[in-house]
Amino acid sequence: MSENDQKILTDEVRELGREDRVDRNNTASVLQENRNLSEPLSDDEARLRMSAYSRRSFLIGGAAASIAVFGWRWMSDETKDRLLRRSLEFDEQVSSVFYRPNRLAPEFPASEISASRVNGGEGLSDNFDPAMWKLRVGGLAGRSDDLTLSLDDIKKLPRTEMTTELKCIEGWSVIVNWAGVRFSDFISAYLPQTKSGRPADLANRPDDLLPYVSMTTPDEGYFVGWDIESILHPQTLLGYEMNGAPLTMDHGAPLRLASPTKYGIKQIKRIGRIEFTADRPRDFWAEQGYDWYAGH
Repeated sequence: MSENDQKILTDEVRELGREDRVDRNNTASVLQENRNLSEPLSDDEARLRMSAYSRRSFLIGGAAASIAVFGWRWMSDETKDRLLRRSLEFDEQVSSVFYRPNRLAPEFPASEISASRVNGGEGLSDNFDPAMWKLRVGGLAGRSDDLTLSLDDIKKLPRTEMTTELKCIEGWSVIVNWAGVRFSDFISAYLPQTKSGRPADLANRPDDLLPYVSMTTPDEGYFVGWDIESILHPQTLLGYEMNGAPLTMDHGAPLRLASPTKYGIKQIKRIGRIEFTADRPRDFWAEQGYDWYAGH
């Protein structure tokens, strides 16, 4: 610390004791709380008090950190898992409180599209034949069995393009141009069951929709669960094109989920089945200890 910086800190510590620095309109004054103000301090006294404050803060902070480290090491794995799970559940509650369907993620010009990056192959079995692919949809109104759709059926719905950032939970991100169908448009065309049993009304009774959506790959090797509010975000797509071309096998052809509101672990590739459900669905990475909500 320079001599000038030290003098400024010393002056600030000494000034804390001056009666004329007291704000008569602050809360303590209004409530007439008792306060003890020190007598004016000399330079030497101010330096001594500042040094004491610094030592005390360092010792308290160091002791707290040591207790936390050793306490964590002494905890059982079961206790650690429980604490981590509660932390993740708290994060989910906070994210849900601040979630707004009209709060859009930034979109980017085509000039900022990144080189594609392949990551994650769970559920992408080698014996998959895209010519035989069909999308099965369960939990629809008026049906007890699954509805079967082709990619052409999906492409008949309104097409949407967006250039957004895909964020990986590993810490990297890429800018991607997606084309596909908004999930909100998909659900408008294929109405799900409701809590009340009445016909779905997305505009006037969105709270009546079943609260969760489950998605799995055709081989059931990968599966994710979404809350209905997040999946109806206007930037959540059932995507069939990436960067101006049909999806490749590595990127989830023929249909995948794309959304800038969730990390990549929730953006399931090669969707084989979608189900609307009242029960919180299984989630591949949540079962490995990650956050079920996985929003950012």
